[in-house]
Amino acid sequence: MDVEVMAHRIVDIPGIVGVALGGSRARGEHSPDSDTDLGLYYRGPLDTVALQVLADELSDTPAAVTEPGGWGPWVDGGGWLRVDGMAVDWIYRDVDRVRRSGEDATAGTWDWHFQVGHPLGFPGTTYAGELFHGRILADPSGDLSQIRLAEFPEALQRSIFGRLGEAEFLLRGSAKALPRRDAAYVCACLFRVLQLCAHALAAQRGRFVLNEKSALLPRFLGEFGERAQSVFDGDLVRRWETARDLLAETRRRTSDDGAQRQG
Repeated sequence: MDVEVMAHRIVDIPGIVGVALGGSRARGEHSPDSDTDLGLYYRGPLDTVALQVLADELSDTPAAVTEPGGWGPWVDGGGWLRVDGMAVDWIYRDVDRVRRSGEDATAGTWDWHFQVGHPLGFPGTTYAGELFHGRILADPSGDLSQIRLAEFPEALQRSIFGRLGEAEFLLRGSAKALPRRDAAYVCACLFRVLQLCAHALAAQRGRFVLNEKSALLPRFLGEFGERAQSVFDGDLVRRWETARDLLAETRRRTSDDGAQRQG
């Protein structure tokens, strides 16, 4: 089924105010077997019974839809369908929380929240980023178009650049664990160091990082990504040194960008 046709059927469900295509397909970075992610933006009571009826009609296999919050406080809920043999994910988004996420991003607020499945944490600005990078498929009320950010906020970019200080603190702390060969602790620190670098480099390009998965792949970061992947492949000291060099490079590149902006 065409996703736009599906979106216009979903938006008829009571409580749904809009539907947007997200994930790699919205960004044009998908492969033929990539999932299709549909954001179901809702307000107020959501008729999950009607959603289940529609899922039963559309899905090739049984697909249970959740109540809001069924997948956790930040991922929210939804359903996993297979339509014409392809994976289609329905993902709930409270449209008022999305609006607040955009307001926070504009103000430069960059906070993190625990969410199962997100080892780095779930940034509160992710909702704004999803809509920013997504493709609106159905928006009869105009809500999604109204709250969608027109550009990546400069205040948010400054906040993300500022968190490189945290990365440097983690790097210094992890150095003390090198003589003990505490690989687990060091690798946990390096994971966060490099993910913070990924956010900074994405912000430099005016883009959001929406998920830890794929954030450091070479196809997005080129040679920088290849070196980042190598941090977790080989001698522990060499991994730490590589992460140190990558953080320094991120600092330099983002500082150069800031100087260019001021000029």
